[in-house]
Amino acid sequence: MTLYAIGDVQGCNQRLSELVEQINSASVRPKLVFLGDLVNRGPQSLATLRQIRAFGDTTNVVLGNHDLHLLAASHGIRKPHASDTLNDILDAPDRDDLLDWLRRRPLALFENDHLFVHAGVLPQWTAEQTLELAHEVETVLRGPNWVSFLREMYGNTPARWDDKLKVADRLRCIVNALTRIRFCSLDGTMEFMSKEGIPTAAPGYFPWFDIPGRKTEDVTIVCGHWSTLGLVMRPNLICLDTGCVWGGKLTAVRIEDRAVFQVDCPQYQEPVKN
Repeated sequence: MTLYAIGDVQGCNQRLSELVEQINSASVRPKLVFLGDLVNRGPQSLATLRQIRAFGDTTNVVLGNHDLHLLAASHGIRKPHASDTLNDILDAPDRDDLLDWLRRRPLALFENDHLFVHAGVLPQWTAEQTLELAHEVETVLRGPNWVSFLREMYGNTPARWDDKLKVADRLRCIVNALTRIRFCSLDGTMEFMSKEGIPTAAPGYFPWFDIPGRKTEDVTIVCGHWSTLGLVMRPNLICLDTGCVWGGKLTAVRIEDRAVFQVDCPQYQEPVKN
């Protein structure tokens, strides 16, 4: 099967359907990897979630921060934001089945020698360690105490990884790295206030992928999350959030040859900090 990665859909289901048509025209048996933020802010979050789930075994998903926000909102752990478009899911007759499917998705995948995550990876982590740490969170999300975990998931601390971190602090740091990171310092301390382009970095902070000597330099990482960054293609990095919900494009990349597939998107939201 031919592997494709797709950037943040965020509930823009019509555009997703158009993009999948392009992909199906290019490959007889495509396999899709969605890079998280399947839902929220776009107009068709419920239809998007249903469609991606219906793709079945031909599709993988890594969870993004908006997907986790949906899970938390479904249990009243997070209050709705003004820009949220999740009510169609929360009011749907099949909501429990959809949410159960969603919480069982991974936070990191390794396929075709590529590491797939939503936001990024801390410089101290190897690809193997990233997968192991992601699995720690996945195990809790798939277990009986997943709602309790969501209650402790939010917060910006600890901002720096330490192998000795325990329980809630450990899981929160892993989630923040995989689903929220943009900037960090040379020692891997995450900074969450700067959310625009690279020039907005606070003093002493850099895009996570530009930290010298990061332990995943020998692996190609494929991610989304950073819409103001746009499409980035480097030998060891593919960034695919091209701002669909902000009036940009929805983007897919064919992994084997880096062919780019895109559809134009109307602007559903005024730019806000996420």
